[in-house]
Amino acid sequence: MKNIILAPSMLSADFNNLQKDIDMINNSEADWFHLDIMDGVFVPNISFGFPVVNHIKKLAKKPLDVHLMIIQPERYIQEWQKAGADILTVHYEACTHLHRTVQEIKNAGMKAGVSLNPHTSVSLLKDILPEIDMVLIMSVNPGFGGQSFIKQSLLKIAELREMADVSNPTLIIQVDGGVDITNHKEIIHAGANALVAGSAVFGSENPEETIKILKSV
Repeated sequence: MKNIILAPSMLSADFNNLQKDIDMINNSEADWFHLDIMDGVFVPNISFGFPVVNHIKKLAKKPLDVHLMIIQPERYIQEWQKAGADILTVHYEACTHLHRTVQEIKNAGMKAGVSLNPHTSVSLLKDILPEIDMVLIMSVNPGFGGQSFIKQSLLKIAELREMADVSNPTLIIQVDGGVDITNHKEIIHAGANALVAGSAVFGSENPEETIKILKSV
């Protein structure tokens, strides 16, 4: 049976009672905490930075999956490691020297991920694929939660899985954007093995049960 990694997106958590939602994830079948870092430049929104991540790290009993939606992410690699990131994902579109950035992430002791916006072809990752631990396919335009899943993403996931089977069979293919209990199975069947879900989890009446459903194939 396929082991699905489920990472609830803290962007959709209740920041008036953050500890309650952190405790829920700790007690659930979720695998990671997904943290979206936005700078208002690379994407048209601003989220949270080092202090919030530091706070979550103190309470979290599971790895922190940090997704940088920022320009020049290479400037802050050491700082994110100190803040508690276990997985650090940068955008292909934001890195002039992607290979160097990936190596710096790994040298800092974190797993390295690369994210692609909806318009970016997975074929552009051919040369870097053997070097990375994860690819994050954005299945909505990044910046805001609650958007609808872009169906074309299924073809990208399948194409990426074919590429990975050749050059990096252990690659984690993560999908973020519009993931919910109505489409998670077709996303997994296309080749994904990690899902990010925000409003689908935190907006449900029973988040822990929703997490369990999202991890089922």
